[in-house]
Amino acid sequence: MINRRSLIASAMALAMATGAAPVLAQDVTIPLVSKGFQHQFWQAVRIGAEQAGTEFGVRVDFVGPDNESQVDRQIDMLSAALANNPPAIGFAALDSQAAIPLLRQAQDAGIHVVAFDSGVDSDIPVTTATTNNVAAAALAADKMAELLGGSGTVAVVAHDQVSATGVDRRDGFVNRLAEAHPDISVVTVQYGGGDHLTSTEITKAILTANPDLGGMFGTNEGSAIGIVNGVRESGREGLVVIGYDSGSAQQEAIRDGLMAGAITQNPVGIGYETVRAALAAINGEELPEIIDTGFFWYDATNMDEEQIRAVLYD
Repeated sequence: MINRRSLIASAMALAMATGAAPVLAQDVTIPLVSKGFQHQFWQAVRIGAEQAGTEFGVRVDFVGPDNESQVDRQIDMLSAALANNPPAIGFAALDSQAAIPLLRQAQDAGIHVVAFDSGVDSDIPVTTATTNNVAAAALAADKMAELLGGSGTVAVVAHDQVSATGVDRRDGFVNRLAEAHPDISVVTVQYGGGDHLTSTEITKAILTANPDLGGMFGTNEGSAIGIVNGVRESGREGLVVIGYDSGSAQQEAIRDGLMAGAITQNPVGIGYETVRAALAAINGEELPEIIDTGFFWYDATNMDEEQIRAVLYD
C-alpha cells in the first residue's frame, strides 16, 4: 500500500518551497495523460495530482495506457483529452517525438501543455515537472563504482530508448562511468520496455553471455525487478544490482540483499507540481523551464529514515 500521508506531506513541502499556490480556478478540469498504470510509481503520481486538485478546487482526469509499451494507445488518449479543449493538460510522453504534432495543435488552440516525468523534443511545454534523470543516474553510477571497488564490468537493462527518461537515465549512468570510473566497462545495454517479465528474460540472457559480470543497473521499476528476478532464477550470487524507483518489490529486494540500493524519485511531488503548474499557466504566470522534483539514493542503511520513507511508494 502506498504511504499516502508521508508522500502527500512531502509533495506539500516541495510546493511551498518552490512557490505560492495558484489562484483558485473554478469549473476547471485538468487532464493528465501518464505513461500507464503498470507500476506503483504512476499510482503515486496520481495521488499527488489528485491532492493538488482537491487543494486548488479543480478536477483532475488522470489517464494512461495499461503499460509503457503502448505508445499508440497513449497518443489516442492524448487526442481524446485535447478534443475536450481543456485550458491546460499534463503529458508524460512515452515517445519524446510521436506526440509533437498533437501538442502543436494544442498550443495553436491555446491549451497550455505541462510535461511531467518525461519531456518531449520540443519547446511546446510551458514547463516540465520531473526528476533530473541524468544526475540521478550518475549518482547510481557512482554507487555502482563504489560497490564494485572501482573496476569491473556492468550491464544496463533500460525501459526504452525513445522516452526522455529512458535516454537520460541510460546516458547519465553510462556517461558517468566513462568519465569518472574508466576501469568499469559497460558490456551491453538492453531494452525491456519497462516490463518485468521481458526484463527478466533479458537479464538471464545477459548473465549467460557474461559469466564474470560484476553489476547491473535497471532504469525503472519494471527493469529493476526484472533484473532481480533474472538474477534469482539464474542462481547468480555476488552481483551488484542497482535500481531506479521504489515500489514495494524493490524495497523487499533491498531488504533481502538481492539489490544493493536504488534511486527514488518524488512521484507525488511530480503529480502535485504538474497540476499546480497547469493552473499557474492558466493564470498567466511565468514558469521555469524545469521544475526539479528531486531524487534520493536509498539502501538498507537509510530506507527507514523519515526523509527517505516520505518518498518511497509502497
